Amino acid sequence: MSAKPPVTDLRVVGPFAENAYLLACARTREAVLIDPGDEPERIQEMIRAHDVHVLAILATHGHLDHVGAAAPLCAALGVPFRMHAADRFLLDALVAQAQAFGLDPPEPPQIDQPLEDGDVIAVGDLSVRVLHTPGHSPGGVSLVAGRVLFPGDALFFGSIGRTDLPGGDHQTLMASIRGRLLSLGDGMRVLPGHGPETTLGFEREHNPFLL
Repeated sequence: MSAKPPVTDLRVVGPFAENAYLLACARTREAVLIDPGDEPERIQEMIRAHDVHVLAILATHGHLDHVGAAAPLCAALGVPFRMHAADRFLLDALVAQAQAFGLDPPEPPQIDQPLEDGDVIAVGDLSVRVLHTPGHSPGGVSLVAGRVLFPGDALFFGSIGRTDLPGGDHQTLMASIRGRLLSLGDGMRVLPGHGPETTLGFEREHNPFLL
């Protein structure tokens, strides 16, 4: 018997309007948080609204707007923080990132267990697969759960991630999108780090950066 489609929800948080996602197994109510960038109280309200048990916090990359609420949520929920080790330098610079934008610096989370390309994370009946998709940052990853893709800031509706920040590289990002993401198939639902959801098929046909 095939697993039920995953439960997905989000809260748009912080001054950068970042999408913080909840991904849960519909049967077991086990869940992971993806990219909790700010406003931990609102993210906890989302968890309570779905009555789920969070197993871990997963970060697609180490920029401030994707990990700013990770440390307090890890402490409150008693769960590990997982991110690719190549972005550890961004966590080390988290205070400087906040100060550069005139924001109060958050507590930097510690990587309890690195995410690596090819990892498969069990979340109830769901299998969350890790794809290393660098370019926006050296340790950027995308997460695949069935026919749902969380690319972080690699790919957006009608756009791609910026590559002018430390560790960014345009050529590397394009190789990640074309070689790793588009190969997942046009029907893949895409839930990006900012902005509305899309599909890989739509982006293949309409995204000006991919034409």
